[in-house]
Amino acid sequence: MAKYRRLWFLLIGIVGITFTLLGYFGAEVYREAPPIPDRVVTADGSLLMTEESILDGQTAWQSVGGMQLGSIWGHGAYQAPDWTADWLHRELQSWLELAAQEEYGQDWHSLSGQQQNALQYDLKTEYRNNTYEAATGTLHLSERRAAAIAQTADYYSRLFSDAPELQSTRENYAMKENTLPSAVRRGR
Repeated sequence: MAKYRRLWFLLIGIVGITFTLLGYFGAEVYREAPPIPDRVVTADGSLLMTEESILDGQTAWQSVGGMQLGSIWGHGAYQAPDWTADWLHRELQSWLELAAQEEYGQDWHSLSGQQQNALQYDLKTEYRNNTYEAATGTLHLSERRAAAIAQTADYYSRLFSDAPELQSTRENYAMKENTLPSAVRRGR
C-alpha cells in the first residue's frame, strides 16, 4: 500500500494543477471574449449591421437549438459543421471569386498559380488586419468583403429555409426543412 501512496499523491497533484490551469485560462477566455461591434460599416460608410442585429441573429440561431445543430468554435454537436469555420470558409471563397473577377475578369479556378497566390496574399492582408475601432465600437470592412459577406449570408438564408437546391445538405446536417421559417429572422 505504501508504494501506491506516492502515486496517489502524484495523481492528486496533477489533477489539482490541471484544474487550476483550466480555471485560470477559462476565466481569461471569458474576460477576453471578442467584442461585438456597435456598428459594422463599409469603406464608404454604408451600415451593414449593428450590435442589435448581430444579437438578434444569435437569438435566431439559439431558437433552432443552437449547439445541438452544429457547433461554434468547435463546441457543440457534430451532426452539422462548425458554423464559424463554415462561414469563414465560404466567405473567403466568395472574396477570392470576387477578387478574381474584379482584378482579372476570370473565375478563380481559371487563374494561373501566380495570380491565385497574389490574390491569396491580398486576402490574408485584408482579413488579418484589425479594422475594429474600440473607441467608437465600429468595425470597418472593404466593399469586397461586404459583398462576400452578403453572398455567404444568402447561402445561409437559403440553408435555413426550404430552398430545394440545399435539401440534401439539410438532410446531411440533420436539419429540418424551413429550420427558420421567417425570412425576417433569417435575414438578420
